[in-house]
Amino acid sequence: MSRYDKYHDLKIEVSNKVATVTLNRPDARNAINQRMIRELRSIWDDLGEDMSVNAVLLTGAGDYFSVGGDVKAMSVRPGGDVLEEGEVHDPMIGRRLVTRHLELDKPIVCAINGDAIGLAATTALLCDVVVMAEDARIGDSHVNKVGLVAGDGGTVIWPLLVGINKAKEFLMRGTLLKGKEAEALGLVNHVVPKNEVLTKAREIAQELADGPTWAIRWTKLSINQVIKDRVNHLLEASMALEQVTFELPDHKEATLAFKEKRKPKFQ
Repeated sequence: MSRYDKYHDLKIEVSNKVATVTLNRPDARNAINQRMIRELRSIWDDLGEDMSVNAVLLTGAGDYFSVGGDVKAMSVRPGGDVLEEGEVHDPMIGRRLVTRHLELDKPIVCAINGDAIGLAATTALLCDVVVMAEDARIGDSHVNKVGLVAGDGGTVIWPLLVGINKAKEFLMRGTLLKGKEAEALGLVNHVVPKNEVLTKAREIAQELADGPTWAIRWTKLSINQVIKDRVNHLLEASMALEQVTFELPDHKEATLAFKEKRKPKFQ
């Protein structure tokens, strides 16, 4: 039995020292539900222990990377927090989602094959090299679309990549950036036509997988200390504030408006 057989919303394939991890809910535009969050939390540990893997390629199934949090699930239950039998609510799951991602020493190349929104944008930007389709969009719409604080890592990674004032504007307004705009701002490394995204990302992942293993891994971990320092300063506070906004009328109105396919009317 493979260590990856337990995954449902992630598809994992290993070949030539590269593990391809695919967000695999194409019928839901790869929306991130609680099960996918749990799987994204654990996949980095499993990949870290897999001696046949030297690099990781992360992408999305179908036409989207991921539209982010499953707002449809949130409209049924706040936060979409549906627990499995015997499971208790883990308020630290968001922190572990970020820290385990950053602590994987193997390089992660992200192929943004389509729109990457909200938590999906954060997940993509926490990777080590990002290749984006020129017609894809990336942005964090926690605030303007769902009435929530961008508390699951957006407040950590966006200021590091684009600067504080631009990050505040993009996060508060939920700005969606096309590939070339994102590249010009330093959000992503490479922008190519949609049909070339996986090829380009795989080339980079294979190069890293075949390179000097420990020099690559330890260089990555050294630089990631900068991001982890920001995580230690910001993430728990932003996550706590996000939890508060789950209980406010603006979030309830946003999820209801999504369900009714109309623009939300915030108070």
